[in-house]
Amino acid sequence: MTRLPILAALLLVGAAPSTLAKVDVVIRGGTIYTGAQTPPMTGQVEIAGDRIVYVGPARRTAAASVIDATGKIVAPGLIDAHTHPDTYIRSKDAKARLNLPWLAQGVSTVITGVDGGGTPDVAADAQTLQASGIGTNVVPFVGFGAIRQRVLGEADRAPNPAELAQEKALAAKGMCEGALGLSTGLFYAPQSYATTDEVAAVAAEAGKRGGLYDTHQRDESDYTIGLIASTKEAIEIGQRAHMPVHIAHLKALGVDLQGHAPELIATIEAARAAGQDVTADQYPWLASGSSVDASLVPRWAVAGGYKAMLARFADAPTLARIKTEMTENLRRRGGAESLLLTSEGVPWTGRTLAQMATQWHVSPIDAAIRILETPDAAGTGPSGVGVASFNMADRDVDLIMKQPWVVTSSDGSDGHPRQYATMPQKYRVYVQQRKVITPAEFIRRSSGLTADIYRIDHRGYLRPGYYADVVVIDPARYAPRADYIHPRVTSVGVTALFVNGKLALRDSAATGVAAGRVLLRPRPAGCGA
Repeated sequence: MTRLPILAALLLVGAAPSTLAKVDVVIRGGTIYTGAQTPPMTGQVEIAGDRIVYVGPARRTAAASVIDATGKIVAPGLIDAHTHPDTYIRSKDAKARLNLPWLAQGVSTVITGVDGGGTPDVAADAQTLQASGIGTNVVPFVGFGAIRQRVLGEADRAPNPAELAQEKALAAKGMCEGALGLSTGLFYAPQSYATTDEVAAVAAEAGKRGGLYDTHQRDESDYTIGLIASTKEAIEIGQRAHMPVHIAHLKALGVDLQGHAPELIATIEAARAAGQDVTADQYPWLASGSSVDASLVPRWAVAGGYKAMLARFADAPTLARIKTEMTENLRRRGGAESLLLTSEGVPWTGRTLAQMATQWHVSPIDAAIRILETPDAAGTGPSGVGVASFNMADRDVDLIMKQPWVVTSSDGSDGHPRQYATMPQKYRVYVQQRKVITPAEFIRRSSGLTADIYRIDHRGYLRPGYYADVVVIDPARYAPRADYIHPRVTSVGVTALFVNGKLALRDSAATGVAAGRVLLRPRPAGCGA
């Protein structure tokens, strides 16, 4: 980026210098995608303070800094609809808190607290994050899982009336403190122990306060109730709670479900046609990211937590039952060759479960149990259990991506390349190479439409008066560099990224400016004074 004195930064033709508008930044000559459903245009974007003040044809403007974006894409800062950035934004290291994995993709805003993990202590958490300095904007959910654990721990049972009242109160607390809505991860224990009635009752507290129901649904495959029944359950919860439904990382997972995307889409389309607000997000990868226990161990076997699971492993009759169910779950996942072990710092990093079984001269199920029996440093959970599970089909991913109500997410978690490379992966593979969607669709479903779904005020679009989250992308260079074996490699091709009007990234390198904000919703009705 070239920094010019104000009087030297006179652009093109227009008014005399004495009448020129004076701004902080002009981005000129790029192909501008505003985030709306409108054709791109060549022109300029102007920033003053933390706001966009002009988007349109080239004009003369006095600017402190000028970026020549000729041949490049100028777009709203991208919004990642589903993320797990805690390793970075909660780090003790100020440099890590800049959240470079997302900045380098052109992402200015991340949605957090997903899969039911968001703390009910939304205000205190936001204050901590904001005071520490973060590189991206953060939009939090309050999580059903965090609520249920606070009230019931790891118990596999229904709450009594007093406990349900506590759960509902915690959901209301999170909403009144600025959460976007309620998230769930009903596939994961202990959330998986909750009935539809329990979830709907807690979700209703978010619904009456204007929240969104965001769910990692109960079954993305055929582990329990099946993909279609699970999708219908999510829709039912939204109906009963009187709130929009957003289905996280929509997919047809596992060998038995490949090819079922048309039925999945038809289920959602039927709800939308009936007037219900149902949307989804998706990541552009054929491998999901999970853990050995979540992928293979039946939910009943992890009830009560890690030590309870180990006790069941130690009981021979119980272990035999567990192994039988693990064998079927491994088949669903496509076999031991389809599970790549991704956690760092353990002997099996970068190996498949099949390779470890061969190395240890045991069955794949016994290899998985051996991994699960290796505790972490605290002894409260297994160590090194992250997996990339190759279980999706191109035809399903393509069809889901084309739906006009599906936006982009990374589900970015440690050990999977989607954390560092989702946005450029989608652009390089699905826009440039395979042409599944257009550049305009890529931008809109990674910015404006996402902001609309999540009701993020004055972001997601290049419009005067909106916050100055703006990205400049070199389409010839924008590409992922991370892969499944080397998941923590920074993406390239982002020339500049402004977050709240501050230059956060220049030529794929962080500037060191922690310009991110925690974006809390205004206090809703029903929260008192």
